Amino acid sequence: MTDQATGVAEPVTAEIPGKPTSASRTTLSHIMTQADTNLLGTVHGGVIMKLVDDAAGAVAGRHSGGPAVTASMDEMAFLEPVRVGDLVHVKAQVNWTGRTSMEVGVRVLAERWNESTPATQVGSAYLVFAAVDADGRPRRVPPVLPETERDERRYQEAQIRRTHRLARRRAIMELRERRAAEGFGD
Repeated sequence: MTDQATGVAEPVTAEIPGKPTSASRTTLSHIMTQADTNLLGTVHGGVIMKLVDDAAGAVAGRHSGGPAVTASMDEMAFLEPVRVGDLVHVKAQVNWTGRTSMEVGVRVLAERWNESTPATQVGSAYLVFAAVDADGRPRRVPPVLPETERDERRYQEAQIRRTHRLARRRAIMELRERRAAEGFGD
């Protein structure tokens, strides 16, 4: 297709078919060992965050059909401590998609490796991933198709978080510009 005003060829942007939420949903499980502990003897938050990023990255790559990189981590809530010997399950799914980005929601559950008690939620997080091509440039992602009422709720909540992320970024940039104009350097 050629732009009528400039005569320059424009790339054709074919509609990418959507993918259901279940197409990329995944669970990563890992047993916590002594090597994962902090000075308090519980599992280090950074170990949990790495598992969260790994699971979310797998989901983003599956959904987008190729490489995706972590753009941001919104909320990482640690609800309960994780101990040595806990079997940790990190469940992730795409909640929302934009043109080149995706929000992935993650729930972290833990259970004792040698007990038959139900797993309890010990954490949650929201991450934003950007799909990239081989040169690291953003590429289009398929729309996510919520399948259940829960998926629809997560999709709507993700839109609210996106609005807040963009508003926060805009407010910070405006403040920095105002301070720079007033002669305050960082």
